[in-house]
Amino acid sequence: MTVQEETAPVPVLRVRDLVKEYGEGDARVRALRGVSLDVERGDYVAVMGASGSGKSTLMNILGCLDVPTSGTYLIDGADAGRLDEHQLAVLRNRRVGFVFQSFNLIPRMSALANVELPLVYGGVALAARRERALAALEQVGLADRVHHEPNQLSGGQQQRVALARALVNRPALLLADEPTGNLDTASTRDVLEIMDRLSASGRTIVLITHEDDVAAHAKRVIRLVDGEVVEDRRQAPVDGPPPRLPQGEDAA
Repeated sequence: MTVQEETAPVPVLRVRDLVKEYGEGDARVRALRGVSLDVERGDYVAVMGASGSGKSTLMNILGCLDVPTSGTYLIDGADAGRLDEHQLAVLRNRRVGFVFQSFNLIPRMSALANVELPLVYGGVALAARRERALAALEQVGLADRVHHEPNQLSGGQQQRVALARALVNRPALLLADEPTGNLDTASTRDVLEIMDRLSASGRTIVLITHEDDVAAHAKRVIRLVDGEVVEDRRQAPVDGPPPRLPQGEDAA
């Protein structure tokens, strides 16, 4: 009798020979030059590089906000290159959570309404999305700010709202593009503490940063130069707080 081998887990990200070019002829620029990498479930990866290294281009492709010139990339097992625009939109909504440097919150909408937006687009019923949005805001320490609008919140609080919005759809992948770039030292510490706890709870995180202090929180550092991976190393992340996420963390 043959013993079946266990099926290897599917990486959250599988990227092969990713190339991205802009322009034509003499004006052609190769922003990515054959990038390949895997990100396993539960990994916490910092992607680093100077301006023009290709890290933001890579981020946009991984988040299905842009398409490569060539190469393949799978998100949670789904081949993004084979999907049409509607299917890509569904993939973005259900599998990827975004956190941007500029927060990207909608003015004159409460924190709760901002966090509910991905669920609205996903067709989740009102009662369910309200419950999940409240849980996500509690998860980032803003249970007492649910009815505040962005202009009534500090920068750090706005970024925590953005984190809650990114988490509310239970994404397979959290993509954070310079999430502390507009924050003061105390707010940076608060946001990184939350991300440390998310990582400790098993979340998969890919973080774009140019700051060594931020990258020190990750389990793995990938460095890009001129669109190529020149370093990919594991590291022991800095000591962070214990994973004190509320019960039912997966509900957010």
